[in-house]
Amino acid sequence: MESIWKEKRPERTGKAGGLPKKTEVAVIGGGMAGILCGWQLKEAGVDVVILEARTIGSGQTGNTTAKITSQHGLIYQRLAETFGQETAGRYASASQAAIDEYERLIEKRGISCGFARLPAYLYTKTKEGGSQLELERTIAVRAGLPASIVYETDLPFSVKAALKLEQQAQFHPLEFLYDLASELEVYEYTWVRHVKEHQIYTNRGMLRAEKVIFATHFPFPNWPGFYFSKMHQERSYVLAVEGPKVDGIYYGIDSDGLSFRSADGLVLLGGQGHRTGEECAHNPFENLYTEAKKLWPGCYVRACWAAQDCMTLDSLPYIGHFSRLRQDWYVATGFGKWGMTNSMVAAMAIRDHITGRRNPIWQVFSPQRPMTKTAWNHFFPELRHTAKNFFTWRGPRCPHMGCRLRWNRAEKTWDCPCHGSRFEKTGNLIDNPAKRNMKNYDRDGI
Repeated sequence: MESIWKEKRPERTGKAGGLPKKTEVAVIGGGMAGILCGWQLKEAGVDVVILEARTIGSGQTGNTTAKITSQHGLIYQRLAETFGQETAGRYASASQAAIDEYERLIEKRGISCGFARLPAYLYTKTKEGGSQLELERTIAVRAGLPASIVYETDLPFSVKAALKLEQQAQFHPLEFLYDLASELEVYEYTWVRHVKEHQIYTNRGMLRAEKVIFATHFPFPNWPGFYFSKMHQERSYVLAVEGPKVDGIYYGIDSDGLSFRSADGLVLLGGQGHRTGEECAHNPFENLYTEAKKLWPGCYVRACWAAQDCMTLDSLPYIGHFSRLRQDWYVATGFGKWGMTNSMVAAMAIRDHITGRRNPIWQVFSPQRPMTKTAWNHFFPELRHTAKNFFTWRGPRCPHMGCRLRWNRAEKTWDCPCHGSRFEKTGNLIDNPAKRNMKNYDRDGI
């Protein structure tokens, strides 16, 4: 089950040879966030080395639906209610700037990656959802976004209403990523075992960096950032369907809502999301396939895959200093389901801070921001959820913090319901924050 983005890959994208002894900035992680951080810093004249445990784009970037948009679900009413209209406006401005920056880089380098500007829509089939979209439109317009309500779309079903946002974008993420990476000092198959202050210890030796950026999707150091207590991970599923066509980017706000976008003559149909490690009553891929057949009888499914997203307590990403105790460490994580936009937001913000520029969103996304009532309301249920899975005795344990792993029947993997680490049936690590394989466990013996 691989995404359509992974069908073509250069023979080699990383650097050969040994690691350098030192660098100004080391970026840990060779996905979209890590490569963009490296690129932005390099353009600013900073010496950067990127360390990737596997290959460039082999993690969550290769499983995205690759929408670059400022429309992140009903984000603006949540931000306005929790943080105020000013924060909602800064979030909108940062997201719009990220789209423009993608376009600038693609035009400057002449990257052939299917970049296209097109409208993005939130849609609903219910009256209640229509009221939510009206409220979202009001706040989005106040935040400076070109938002409007429409009642007709090119989806293969009728909607109650849709919130339209002009001049959003989509692209082929790996073609874009490979082009940028070819100009950077990236070391693949370089597993970071431990970071102590400015010293980075890897399977290929030690590297000293003045500053360190953790762009590993979910940060693997538990201390001093304690990100395991502030995030969980969620799975969502995608089919690449031949035959139909949609013009635009669509995201359903209803509980059973689906997402749509076009890509190389295909429609990417997404949905069936759930918390990583939760047992699904039905196979999510089969459910999506059933939906596809209802929408487009006779269609053919060419590929299917799943994505994983880090969800924060208050819907805002964590971008900034890793901890008050580590001012030379930076982090970019908690992007929710909007990793392409937020990767660029993070790269531009971290670049500005390291090079001494002022960026108004630095305090908005700071991992050290005060806990809001919304965050506390999520924090205590998260704590109880972790405790429940930690004190479940039978079954294999996650090497990250010891939670009881759950068997994912759809993908044939062991998944951690606490923090989202995933493992093959044989125990090999797939997704972090765990850093090592799980102990062998006899699935048939459960």
